[in-house]
Amino acid sequence: MGNRCIVMKFGGTSVGDARAIQRVASIVRDRLAQRPVVVVSAMARVTDQLLEMARAAGCGNRKSALTLARELRERHYNTAGELLGTALFTQFHGDLGGEFEQLEELLRGIAAVGELTPRTTDHVASFGEVLSSKLLSAALSAHQIDSALVDARTCVVTDDAFTRATPLFEDTNRKLRDTVLPLVERGCVPVMGGFIGATRSGITTTIGRGGSDFSASIVGAGLEAEKIEIWTDVDGMMTTDPNLCPDARRIKVISFAEAAELAYFGAKVLHPATVLPAIQKNIPVYILNSHNPACAGTRISARAPHSKNFFKAIAAKKRITIVDVAAPRMLLAHGFLRAIFEAFDRHRMAVDVVSTSEVSVSLTLDSNESIPALAADLARLADVKYEGRKAIVCLVGENLREIPGIAAHVFGELADIKIRMISQGASEINLTFVIDEDLVPAVVGRLHRVFFADPDPDTFA
Repeated sequence: MGNRCIVMKFGGTSVGDARAIQRVASIVRDRLAQRPVVVVSAMARVTDQLLEMARAAGCGNRKSALTLARELRERHYNTAGELLGTALFTQFHGDLGGEFEQLEELLRGIAAVGELTPRTTDHVASFGEVLSSKLLSAALSAHQIDSALVDARTCVVTDDAFTRATPLFEDTNRKLRDTVLPLVERGCVPVMGGFIGATRSGITTTIGRGGSDFSASIVGAGLEAEKIEIWTDVDGMMTTDPNLCPDARRIKVISFAEAAELAYFGAKVLHPATVLPAIQKNIPVYILNSHNPACAGTRISARAPHSKNFFKAIAAKKRITIVDVAAPRMLLAHGFLRAIFEAFDRHRMAVDVVSTSEVSVSLTLDSNESIPALAADLARLADVKYEGRKAIVCLVGENLREIPGIAAHVFGELADIKIRMISQGASEINLTFVIDEDLVPAVVGRLHRVFFADPDPDTFA
């Protein structure tokens, strides 16, 4: 389809203030030859503030909702004033003002009804992206870059599951080709808010937190872009958390499956489900740093080239609880496992790691309040013990099942460490084990020194 373009997504910290937005404008200018389509998040912390004012209005607290809205108006006006200079700001002032009048009107309505529905929550939450896309589009124009504001709600079509709507891809792809493609073809830079969409009948929806990455992926897949760039405030994905291990390295290239495992076990850079539409169409995704645009970042592709190192990264997830369910009287009778998992389901608790034996099952949970209630429920089936302050350590790399002795190599390095659970083989790309939480810095540091002592220059920076 010769419509070669790239999608550039800028997160909240990349558009957090006037200086950051100026930086974004110059990054976009450097990519003009690649025909960029820009997707932008709300300014840093704005979505949280919008949800806070929605909740205040829902509790009938109109005054504090409107005070919060006025603070937000002030911040956007000040940013626009710094960005645009007097003449442009005068034109733009009314446009921003109109959005804030609508927002205040909406908050008054919610306060009058005294009820906040998921549908009105989405409507309030959408203002962040609408405002930041208007600001960025105006800033690009001020830099003499031909840009066009596209309201994402005119092209991202979703179902009506408010606060976590699912895109309807056929409708969306058609609208993207009708609305956005012609702008790209005439050399214009379309700017749209991420995170928001609308139902077929035009009611505003949001596609869940982390949704701007998802929007970028939807737009990239719909336009069959050459690549998608996710601009954040870090240099890319790292071999481990630099706070745990100062000699952590940037990963140059990683497969989608590896990136997904890492994100699930705590690497915060990217929510992997969000880039699925792109990966399904084999569009590479880059993670880049808007504060350091010269850095090459991390490329995520459907398949990564072979690396000389066994592992790409080590992630650790703290605040884990182990639940041991021992059932000597059932001896894992038929239906026992199902009964256990149904109990987890009733309490809406997701399980990370599972180990079973003839008479017992151990599982890990993200620690949360409902564990005592869950334990009481499980006690009807079996003897239950649980202990908190544990951590999951996850080593991720391609084809681990094929490497003889890999587990011996890892656990040989940890011969003096008490390991509570081990899981390998469910996925061929991770080896996971559970330890006491306070051992994480020592264990991760030790494994990182061993397995990344001689990093493959093609894979790691």
